[in-house]
Amino acid sequence: MRRVVVTGGKGFIGRNLMVALGRLDDVEARAFDLNDQAETLWSALGEADVVYHLAGINRPRDPVEFQTGNVDFTAELCRRMDEAGARPAVVFASSIQAELDNAYGASKLAAESMLADWTRGGGGPVAVFRLPNVFGKWSRPNYNSVVGTFCHNVAHGIPIRIDDPDAPVKLVHVEDVVAAFLDVLETPPQGVEHRTVTPTTETTVGELAARVQGFRATQHSPDLPDLSGHFMRSLYSTYLSYLEPEELVFCLDVRADERGDLAELVREAHAGQVFASRTHPGITRGNHYHDTKVERFMVIEGAGCVRLRPLGSNSVIEIPLSGAFPQGVIIPPGTVHSIENVGGTEMVTLFWAAEVFDPERPDTYYEPVLSGGEKP
Repeated sequence: MRRVVVTGGKGFIGRNLMVALGRLDDVEARAFDLNDQAETLWSALGEADVVYHLAGINRPRDPVEFQTGNVDFTAELCRRMDEAGARPAVVFASSIQAELDNAYGASKLAAESMLADWTRGGGGPVAVFRLPNVFGKWSRPNYNSVVGTFCHNVAHGIPIRIDDPDAPVKLVHVEDVVAAFLDVLETPPQGVEHRTVTPTTETTVGELAARVQGFRATQHSPDLPDLSGHFMRSLYSTYLSYLEPEELVFCLDVRADERGDLAELVREAHAGQVFASRTHPGITRGNHYHDTKVERFMVIEGAGCVRLRPLGSNSVIEIPLSGAFPQGVIIPPGTVHSIENVGGTEMVTLFWAAEVFDPERPDTYYEPVLSGGEKP
């Protein structure tokens, strides 16, 4: 059993990392944040095999906090590991700002130097990741993610502010960051290593805003944005993660003639998979969640109940679906979900997934929505 400590484990990147670590059978991970007792963290360091050092300050009320939150805390971390005789591998979430002349970047650079000195002084190996703007589900809007701010505001009908539409922005998705972090468990650094996360995307603030606003325009229509690239799929899934529960349901246009009626769920030539299933009465499908994959459900015959539970929450949302009244339900990433046939006849359901199923990377993780849920 490998023991892992995550500082800043309840923040944006930390939360995503902790979920991924929790899926590993041979890892015991503990998250620490500002509200936890410092002595508990110092004690845990003595048993850690890997420390993910994600805690830090990037939007302080007082610039002095850059020193205390980034530099001094890292120095204390090194000191406590020395006192405990601990030599774990340390993964440090630095920033590309470390290459620039500003207070935040200087504090990150100083923290990098302290960790390097700790390694050279007999400490464990260190992997430094200079991250660009990280985006994805659970990022905090109006704080440290321009993508999170745009997605949150657009999803809630709040105007967004753009000072310079031509300003460049370099982006990386949180799941790619998590994958690179997890790779350290299998390939620990030797000494001090600077590692990178790929793929990254370079765009402008104006182009980013236009893409997010485009998601809102097609949110409740069968038309989908172009999801042919990794970045657009990741950006779209991030946007959907900010929708309120009532925004996950949308009515479909029904076209009827003497033959019957037709309702389209999605329209996009190169956007993943659309598939149907038949489910016997009383049977439940699903009971899992996805990190990035987005889905839509539509019952076209019979009666069903979709149940949604945000990962980490006990709040379950139930949405009835019926072939007699066509509706679609959006399944955002990070949401445990299932669909049960609650009728007396066979239920026919139409599904869409944002990406073609890859058995090497299924992005499907079992977890019951309700206690006693059956495994898919």
